[in-house]
Amino acid sequence: MARMTMIQALRSAMDVMLERDPKVVVYGQDVGYFGGVFRCTDGLQAKYGRSRVFDAPISEGGIVGTAVGMAAYGLRPVVEVQFADYFYPASDQIVSEAARLRYRSAGDFTAPLTIRMPCGGGIYGGQTHSQSPEALFTHVCGLRTVMPSNPYDAKGLLIASIENDDPVIFLEPKRLYNGPFDGHHDRPVVPWAQHAMGEVPEGHYTVPLDSAAVYRPGSQVTVLTYGTMVYVSEAAANEAGIDAEIIDLRCLWPLDLAALVASVRKTGRCVVVHEATRTSGFGAELVALVQEHCFYHLEAPIERVTGWDTPYPHALEWAYFPGPGRVAAALKRVMED
Repeated sequence: MARMTMIQALRSAMDVMLERDPKVVVYGQDVGYFGGVFRCTDGLQAKYGRSRVFDAPISEGGIVGTAVGMAAYGLRPVVEVQFADYFYPASDQIVSEAARLRYRSAGDFTAPLTIRMPCGGGIYGGQTHSQSPEALFTHVCGLRTVMPSNPYDAKGLLIASIENDDPVIFLEPKRLYNGPFDGHHDRPVVPWAQHAMGEVPEGHYTVPLDSAAVYRPGSQVTVLTYGTMVYVSEAAANEAGIDAEIIDLRCLWPLDLAALVASVRKTGRCVVVHEATRTSGFGAELVALVQEHCFYHLEAPIERVTGWDTPYPHALEWAYFPGPGRVAAALKRVMED
């Protein structure tokens, strides 16, 4: 089995689907000749031509708007918004058009389009290159929201997204593109080539879009998380000496509620971790679901560890980033109650 970075795995997914399905097209800002700002589409235009992989003007509304039209007429566009921070000009197309098309046409039309967006911080990108807007999408009926944490899931989930008949918001934690990041920014990055999840089949396979994964089995407390925070939570549990079960949600909506509930009922304790801002973040939905479905199994109040309710800072990045120290402190608190 091949070893791939997340960048290579995403490229492999698009390569597989471009070859298998002539209805698939890939486009966005700089994704053609240049191969994308993170090189996720490098070489695809040379292989499939400028009618299948091409550059778009700097207009997120135009990129997504044309993708909705293409999808309605039978194509399967995979478009890239260069950073998740830039999706706002396309909000109306995403919410009012793509997400509503199946409903408003009584099923006569669908919008099988995938919108790829690099997200999250940890790269010194400041307030306009570090946002984690996943909760804005999970709030919208008709959208699927996905965030992989490793190369194997990234490829399988992206193929499943392209094959799906609903619009998918595919968020890619850019801090994980080249290796898992445990939150210790002062330590060398471990490359995916040295991690088990860096093993990726070269051909076609899928990961179900409504499935979570038990990343780390445990018995004392459940950590519900996704993206970069999977590895931060693992580091925190190891450093705190706590037998935490880490659930990688990976598909935020639709959510694998059964996996979430089974874990919390087993451990009796729960910590929710995400990088996005705290207020009205997706963690609030997770806390509500745990409260509704696991109340009589809880031995302690649910804890949340998140980003702060401020714009993502540049100079104080690591004070904002929910590092292993903050997560470990939350784990200890729930164990003490």
